[in-house]
Amino acid sequence: MRPIRGYLPAFLGYLQGERGASPHTIAAYERDLNQFFDFIDQWFPETDGMVDVQLLRWYLASLWRKGLARATISRKLAALRSFYRYLARMGAVSSPAALDLATPKRDRPLPKFLEKDEAEALLNGPNETTPLGMRDRAILETLYGGGLRVGELVDLNLTDLNLARGQLRVMGKGRRERICLVGRRAVNALQLYLTEGRPKLKSPRSGDALFLNCQGGRLTARGVQMIVRKYGDVSPHALRHSFATHLLEGGADLRAVQELLGHASLSTTQIYTHVTAERLRSVYERCHPRAKKGE
Repeated sequence: MRPIRGYLPAFLGYLQGERGASPHTIAAYERDLNQFFDFIDQWFPETDGMVDVQLLRWYLASLWRKGLARATISRKLAALRSFYRYLARMGAVSSPAALDLATPKRDRPLPKFLEKDEAEALLNGPNETTPLGMRDRAILETLYGGGLRVGELVDLNLTDLNLARGQLRVMGKGRRERICLVGRRAVNALQLYLTEGRPKLKSPRSGDALFLNCQGGRLTARGVQMIVRKYGDVSPHALRHSFATHLLEGGADLRAVQELLGHASLSTTQIYTHVTAERLRSVYERCHPRAKKGE
């Protein structure tokens, strides 16, 4: 019988072609599944991947013993479920054992975000008299002003911009296209970069890419992470969190924020209501005389 590991390339192709999974997701699934195969090869080589629920529990227990976070274990289990569901469709297994395993309850820490004055200081960091400074300011303004994921930002092409309307067309998770809105500050920064910065960074390999690196190629997600950290000890995602938090604090409707963030489920967006609630509690406990300790 064909070894279970042998189905991996076809499964990864299925994720890309039929499920529209991002390269990041495909790479993570490949790592997770190869880790599982290595566990099987080491401890249960006779099964050849034909596993039952008990064996999967042993595998998850080995991950717990390594001290992995619940979110990481949940992702690895999701990869196994998706893979064995695919195997069942292909007729390679009759009963996907991974589907019978409960997902570990995930911790959901509150997202890190910047205060409004901190965001302002970060965005004012780049030197806009240089091409790279113009680019960096446009990146920061777009991340914070539009709430983009870093992967969405680096995938932007020139044809995705409609600056007259303050709109960006982005391809989000699951290859779902949406329109992001950006304000006047971001529009101004993008216009300056496009007219004075990008032409000086452009090279024959630039193509239609919006944000370019020093060699004129498309900027990578890793490159954007380094740029953001250059101006403040935060990640690009912290600017997305700040975007959502500041919208809600300003009175934005939760469903509107969901649409702007490109969340498939409202429950994903609701974590920001916990952030604002925690901030309200902090203000209350700091300011109300009956809330102070000892009162």
